[in-house]
Amino acid sequence: MEIDTFWDVIEAAQAGAATTGEPFDEVLVKQLAERPRQEILEYAQRFDELHDALYRWDVWAAAYLIGGGCSDDSFMDFRAGVIALGCQWYQRVAADPDSLAAHPDVVQAANVRDRSEVVFYEDVNYAASGAFERITGDADAFYKAWRSFRGADVEIDKAVDMGEDFDFDDDREMSRRLPRLATLFLGTSPQKGAPAVP
Repeated sequence: MEIDTFWDVIEAAQAGAATTGEPFDEVLVKQLAERPRQEILEYAQRFDELHDALYRWDVWAAAYLIGGGCSDDSFMDFRAGVIALGCQWYQRVAADPDSLAAHPDVVQAANVRDRSEVVFYEDVNYAASGAFERITGDADAFYKAWRSFRGADVEIDKAVDMGEDFDFDDDREMSRRLPRLATLFLGTSPQKGAPAVP
């Protein structure tokens, strides 16, 4: 599946959710289930590529600030949530995770005690498998097809460069690296020498 087609699928699901009031992930599953199985597998492959590309310390730090903490599992959900925001927001976050400070839901979340639902979107991780289950009635159908689709590559554990690790509990370091998000969630001012807020 070409990248533009992938984003068309995401944006069609956003539009469908906005029109019907149904949750985005449910609309996404329905729309994927209308496609040939090969295309669902190609969607899953593209999703994994985009999801893996966000597996970086700076993105994790943004998730940590927004969520008031962020486990390994929660970081999976956060990256799925960034994809669910659509192409433009995905590209912004990939280039600069601190740009999420401008997203309206993130701004609103800064004043809410339970922020676990903002950007974190677990069910988006399972849209392709949900579409297969809807088509076949078999909860394992996707995973069988996925193993065949990916072949031996599915078991390969590839080393990932996550960038420079740093202490998420160090407010000063978080303010230096993510000044806008730190201002929202830690109440800190950007540190001297930190990037200017555009």
